[in-house]
Amino acid sequence: MASLKVGNLGEFLREQRRSAQLSLRQLADAAGVSNPYLSQIERGLRKPSADILQQLAKALRISAETLYVQAGILDEKDRDELEVKSAILTDPTISERQKQVLLQIYESFRKENALAAQEAGEAAKADPANAADAADPANAANAANAADAADAAGDHGTSDTLAGTDPSADTSADDGSGEAKPSS
Repeated sequence: MASLKVGNLGEFLREQRRSAQLSLRQLADAAGVSNPYLSQIERGLRKPSADILQQLAKALRISAETLYVQAGILDEKDRDELEVKSAILTDPTISERQKQVLLQIYESFRKENALAAQEAGEAAKADPANAADAADPANAANAANAADAADAAGDHGTSDTLAGTDPSADTSADDGSGEAKPSS
């Protein structure tokens, strides 16, 4: 009758209730649910709604996302994302505009890392020998930054321009203006 996830939720709730040193009746009262209903949830006989889970989480002083994951409503990776967003949105020390900017930056980093991971997966299929280096988002980002720097310098491959030592520039004659004069 009860799915495995519901049983895990019930066991998890029971552990949380006991660690909070609450009786079944105390938690039921604090969450605004009936004592028998809470007992059925703990025994894995009932699957509570997201609203009930939120009430239970509040009464237990844990995050609702934790209970959503236990109930199979939310994926573990989704929970991490929601917790970061929640922390940003509930921070009273930053303005609404700052919150929105932080969320945009966070999303751009997540997209960048997902793209790097996807490219690494494709690279691993094409060349399994170099898959470990390609799988690291930092390596992908560093390679992209180096390529961007090379493009900005107008050079497509020589490290001399990146280091600031262009061998084609002759700086032997300088009139103090900071510009190199052609040699005579």
